[in-house]
Amino acid sequence: MSEHRAKVEWELKGAFEYQSYSRAHGMEFDGGIRVPGNAAAANIPATVPAAHGVDPEQAFVASLSACHMLWFLHLASRAKLTVVRYVDEACGILEKNAAGVAAMTRVTLRPAVSFAGTPPGAEEHARLHHDAHQRCFIANSVKSEVTCEASIA
Repeated sequence: MSEHRAKVEWELKGAFEYQSYSRAHGMEFDGGIRVPGNAAAANIPATVPAAHGVDPEQAFVASLSACHMLWFLHLASRAKLTVVRYVDEACGILEKNAAGVAAMTRVTLRPAVSFAGTPPGAEEHARLHHDAHQRCFIANSVKSEVTCEASIA
């Protein structure tokens, strides 16, 4: 077992009224890494001043993508393949689920992987992504459907 922590902090600046309070906040991680956060643009009234930041939906998609990538890199390294670049244009769909509740129902990972030397064949490449998905802690922790549409770049 291991623990993983994040600190999320928001502070009121101005009046606490729905149409005007800032949704901007900070997310802090181990090592003093700080990332600006915000609500998704679609969830913020137009009357709220603009602020930059990662919204929770984006962070959810990014955590699935990063977990898959880290497992893929591990497995490729063990298979003696040299990955030189990995780019994933992941996309999550927020919609009402079967119970009628808003949920991130689907996340599609689209990793394009570049290899030095001879790349793996299509079957081995697909197996590496399948195995990475099976081992991904985040994918194993969510109800969302997670699919991978991988390509060799």
